[in-house]
Amino acid sequence: MGYSKLVNDIRKIMPGLDLREREPMAEHCSFRVGGPAAAMALPRSAAELEKLCRLLREHGVKPLIIGNGTNILPPDEGLDRFVVASCPGVGQVTVEGSTVTADCGATLAAAAMAAAEAGLTGLEFAHGIPGSVGGGVVMNAGAYGGELKDAVAETVYLDEELVLRTVTGPEHDFSYRHSIFSGREVVILRTSFALSSGDRDAIQGKMRELGAKRRASQPLDMPSAGSTFKRPVGGYAAALIDQAGLRGFTIGGAQVSEKHAGFVVNAGGATCADILHLMDHIQKTVFARNGILLEPEVLVLGR
Repeated sequence: MGYSKLVNDIRKIMPGLDLREREPMAEHCSFRVGGPAAAMALPRSAAELEKLCRLLREHGVKPLIIGNGTNILPPDEGLDRFVVASCPGVGQVTVEGSTVTADCGATLAAAAMAAAEAGLTGLEFAHGIPGSVGGGVVMNAGAYGGELKDAVAETVYLDEELVLRTVTGPEHDFSYRHSIFSGREVVILRTSFALSSGDRDAIQGKMRELGAKRRASQPLDMPSAGSTFKRPVGGYAAALIDQAGLRGFTIGGAQVSEKHAGFVVNAGGATCADILHLMDHIQKTVFARNGILLEPEVLVLGR
C-alpha cells in the first residue's frame, strides 16, 4: 500500500514525530542487512508511542514494532509495512527503591547500568545483551545463567485491541525464549524489575567479568543477531554446529563465526538471502548428522 498520504496525515497531527519514508532496515538491524521499510516512525517517549499506535489503528494500519533490531532479519527487498522503532527514543529508565523501571526502547544494558549505579543486584547478566527491554521481555532474554524472568516484576502493554493492560510476576508465563507476549501483536510500553540491594563495586565487578568473557568468546566486532538458533533439548546449538564441521563455513557474505559457531555473522556484504541460505544449510547438515532440527532464534521478517 502507499504510505505517503498516511505519513503526511500523521505529520499534521504529530508534528514533532520523527517520520521517514523508504527508511533502510539495514540501519535498524544488527545484521546490517535489509531493504527499505515503506514508512518508519521513531517516537521519543512511551506516550508518543501509544498515541501513534492509536492513530495508526484509526487508519486501519497494524505497525511492525521493533526495538534495537538485534534479533531480526529483514528481507533484501524491504518491507511494505509501517515500522515503529522504539529504540532509542522510548528509553527512559528510573529507579525507585529496589525497583528499576525501563521503557520498552531502553537497552538492557542501560537498565543494568542504572541498577548497578543504584547498588541493586539482579540484572548483571543483562548488561551485555544488546537488545531492548521490550524485545528482551517478549523472548525472555538471558545469558550466563540469568534470564529476565528472574527479575521482571511487572509489564505494562497495549493488547491487540490497544487496551492498556498490566501483567505481574507469574502472569508473564516465562519459559525458555518465551513469554505471554510471544507471537502476539502487542505493544510493550514499560517493564519493572524487582531487584535486591548489593555492593556496588561487586555488582560492577561482576558486569566487567561477564563483559570480558563475552568479548573473549563472541564475535562482537562483526554484525550478527547473537545466537542464531535456540538451545535444543539436551545440548547446545554451537556445539552441534561445530561438530558438523561448519565453523567458518561461508555462503556469500554470511559466515558461521570462526570465534563462536553459534553465531552467523555478516562477514562483509552479506544479504538477507545469504544469511537465510546459510541458516538452512546449518539446519540440514546438523539434522543429517544428529537428527536434531535447530530452531531459529532470529525472527525472519516478511515471512
